[in-house]
Amino acid sequence: MKKRCFPVLILLLFSSCASNERKQAEAQSFIDAYTTEYLELYTASSEAQWASNTKIVEGDTTNAHLVQVTGEAFANFTGSKENIERARKLLETKSDLTGLQVKQLNKILYTAANNPATVSDVVKARIKAENAQTEKLFGFDFQLNGKSVSTNEIDAVLKDETDLAKRQAAWESSKEVGKGLKTGLTSLRELRNKTVQALGYKDFFSYQVSDYGLNTDEMMALIQKINGELRPLYRELHTYARYELAKKYHVQEVPEYLPAHWLPNRWAQDWSAMVSVRGMNTDSVLKTKPAAWIVTDAADFYKSIGYPELPASFWKKSSLYPAPANAGYKKNNHASAWHMDLDKDVRSLMSVEPNSEWYETANHELGHIFYYMTYTNKDVPPLLREGANRAYHEAMGSLMGLAAAQKPFLENKGLIAKGTRTDEIQALLKEALNYVVFIPFSAGTMTEFEKELYAGNLPQDQYNRKWWELAKKYQGIVPPADRGEIYCDAASKTHINDDAAQYYDYALSYVILFQLHDHIAKEILHQDPKATNYYGNKAVGDFLRKIMYPGASKDWNMVLKENTGSELTAKPMLDYFEPLMKWLKVQNKGRKYTLPETI
Repeated sequence: MKKRCFPVLILLLFSSCASNERKQAEAQSFIDAYTTEYLELYTASSEAQWASNTKIVEGDTTNAHLVQVTGEAFANFTGSKENIERARKLLETKSDLTGLQVKQLNKILYTAANNPATVSDVVKARIKAENAQTEKLFGFDFQLNGKSVSTNEIDAVLKDETDLAKRQAAWESSKEVGKGLKTGLTSLRELRNKTVQALGYKDFFSYQVSDYGLNTDEMMALIQKINGELRPLYRELHTYARYELAKKYHVQEVPEYLPAHWLPNRWAQDWSAMVSVRGMNTDSVLKTKPAAWIVTDAADFYKSIGYPELPASFWKKSSLYPAPANAGYKKNNHASAWHMDLDKDVRSLMSVEPNSEWYETANHELGHIFYYMTYTNKDVPPLLREGANRAYHEAMGSLMGLAAAQKPFLENKGLIAKGTRTDEIQALLKEALNYVVFIPFSAGTMTEFEKELYAGNLPQDQYNRKWWELAKKYQGIVPPADRGEIYCDAASKTHINDDAAQYYDYALSYVILFQLHDHIAKEILHQDPKATNYYGNKAVGDFLRKIMYPGASKDWNMVLKENTGSELTAKPMLDYFEPLMKWLKVQNKGRKYTLPETI
């Protein structure tokens, strides 16, 4: 008769469970202690950064000093040898830990790679260089015709002016800031690369890409796939724009490539101002509103689909409107959302004016704010309070910006008259000149330039040449005149300086945006994706909060598949614009195409 071994198996299982519990308790003790100090230092750094972005006084180094001190304290802690070694040690037996613990420990190591104590001198120098670059960027005095102008004023010229000489002057003014940032960008490239290389990353670009669970080649393959899928539609838009703008500016010979100053955006990333859809011009109503109404109305939209009120601190602490002309200081004019303490303190930095662009932007920025508020919950530890991936955050904001621009929504809001007759193709064209046109810039020019900058160590004396080489290849645009290496036109884009090597986030976000919108329109609202009204529909809010709630505690592709039934795909975006594609081919019949069919 065989000897029974059940008691032995039970004993082994009990011993194994007890060992797992001990290791999990040890890991949790470390994570909890780390989180407590992390939050304190993160909040202090956020406050210093907030001050440096909202009140820039020429010659005053107070903010820069505080940013330096708090940034170094945060870097010293997150990159400490003790934290790196402890996290690595605990991950040696990660099979014994919970999935949430493993994610937090990996996050600790990812954060450490940006501030490793093993190269503390490099980290300190990088922080100082980043602060100096930010002050130069946002403290720059833009000049037009010998007078100081805001970027809003430059943008207004590029949107409305028909005199090409005046347009070129405004465009060139917008690029002057890059000249003083070129050397600093080179320094930042060296310091950022050295920082992450200390923990085994090839370069800063590959470090940023790794946050998606991808390597550089995999990310480039993904975004090139998106670029390739949208190329035929972009090629039609590019051809259409060349001919239509030549007519507008009374230029007889249609150029093969679009001169950058012809387009209504400083980087040619959004051409939507080219088209005014009859009946859809909300500016006539919006300009009668106070700027504050733009933000409160956006908050009302979110409340209507089931989101809570914004906290009182949001209204008290945010910087929502342009700095007064006599303020004696400047502020960062780029819209952004801030989760100051990874808890209840959420803020927005904008320069809202009562127009349709800021109306969309306000709805977009509040998307970030409500995402922060939703994943700040008992089930998501502070270290994982961020988007499922970085693109999700932008997708949520852009989704609500799109929803707030659709005809049924605008009618419901009283921003256009009910029953207004509009040209649906022109409405689609305007949207395509925003969303589709953005892809070659974000997934092409910007991403390829930063890959070359960090992974390819692009020489400083080739920055401008490479920038315009890529702009021509992907966007089909050229500068109005020779732009030699005295310039650094890439550095005129905020993200190149202070949000580096992440611009593919925005391209991916647009793909996610249309995937989510397609699902909402067809499965929840049962409406045409091109004519929806989210307002007041709690089921839409429930769907979005389900995606937002886990933050970064779940795999990003799994979140997408569980909620939409599909992994990342550009098909909903292509389907959305299919009627426009047919129309454009008719309009472009007989016209010369200058962009290759494939990239």
